[in-house]
Amino acid sequence: MFTNENNIEERIHELPNDLKKEVLDYVEFLLDKYKSKDIKKTDSFKFDWEGGLSDANIKISSVDLQHKALDWR
Repeated sequence: MFTNENNIEERIHELPNDLKKEVLDYVEFLLDKYKSKDIKKTDSFKFDWEGGLSDANIKISSVDLQHKALDWR
């Protein structure tokens, strides 16, 4: 346990009930915010698109596609 946890708990107990609800909402917001950051950090680049145009019968290299994409920008 953090040494400040008891201090935080004591301070929260001093609040009126409506403010306690706000504290809880804020804590949940922070947890969701940092959980999503952790998920983003652990996600790796996926190649699930690989081979997606294989049925299109298009003869083009990945380098040609990169050049074409730069032209489109």
